[in-house]
Parts: sequence; C-alpha cells; structure tokens
Amino acid sequence: MQLIKNGEIIKDPYCRVPDDAPLPGEGAVLVSADRLLADMDAIARHQGTVGVLWPNDRSVSELAPHLDRIALIVLGFPSFRDGRAYSQARILRERFGFRGELRAAGQILRDQFLFLLRSGFDAFEVTKDHDIAAFTDSVRRYSVFYQPGANGSPPVFRRRLAPFHAQCATACD
Repeated sequence: MQLIKNGEIIKDPYCRVPDDAPLPGEGAVLVSADRLLADMDAIARHQGTVGVLWPNDRSVSELAPHLDRIALIVLGFPSFRDGRAYSQARILRERFGFRGELRAAGQILRDQFLFLLRSGFDAFEVTKDHDIAAFTDSVRRYSVFYQPGANGSPPVFRRRLAPFHAQCATACD
C-alpha cells in the first residue's frame, strides 16, 4: 500500500496500534474508533499526534467533541460502491470544521480520486501501484469547478466575479 498526500508518495508517519496493545510513549499513533472513545483520557495524555480509523457505518458526530485532539481521520471504503465516507468527509469539513488530515482507505477506484479530493480528502491509501499515476493525472486535469467543494477551492462563478468585486471595492473607497 502506498500513501499519497499532496500528490506525492510519502511514508506513513502513523503507527497503527491494535486495541489490545499499549500505546507507545510518543510518536504518531493510529487507533480504532472504539479505542479512541473508550480510552480518551490515556490518548489525550499521549505525547504525539493521534489519528483514528473511523468506520463508514458510524456517525462522525461522535467525533465532534474530540476533533481538537485528532490530527488524522481515516475513513473507510469497504466497497467502491459504498460512498458513505464521502458524506462523512463533507460533514467533518463543513459542519464540524475539521482541518486535520482526512485519509481515504479501502476499495478506492482511480475514477473516484477527483471526487474524493472535492469531498475534503487530502490523503489516500492506494493499493495498486498503477493507480498512483492516475491519481496525479486526475489532480492536474481539472482546475476549475462549477460546484463548491469541501476542499476549499472556489467555484468558477466566484472566480469570475472576483475582479468585479475588487473593482467595486476600489470605486467605493
């Protein structure tokens, strides 16, 4: 499995810690949703960044009180036909204002990469090496969108109106 972030292959800085294993003293750790919610006091004392593996059949509103202590949320795609993680990503970005890393994991098809970016994901666990090139191509292929996205890119109508708004602001001064 390769990890892609910002269009580059990177080494995963997070250590996946099984539920029955003790947390390491420091460093970036990735824990299950059950462990995070059951053991939040110990996790809050951990010296290092904390990430959580969040299943797509669980409400992300359970994470809301803990988002200030979480640096990474890994949302799962158990099947390429199951798109619940798209909604989870948008809710985390738009409703709860999560600014940490959102990572897509599981059954991800190359056709979905651009939609994942637009939904707010910024990192991807890619299982097929030939999908890496497809991902970087899809990221560069489109630079303008009609719809607003959870990734913060403005829709085309806002870009078109920006010079007009700047002109009006100057004229009003």
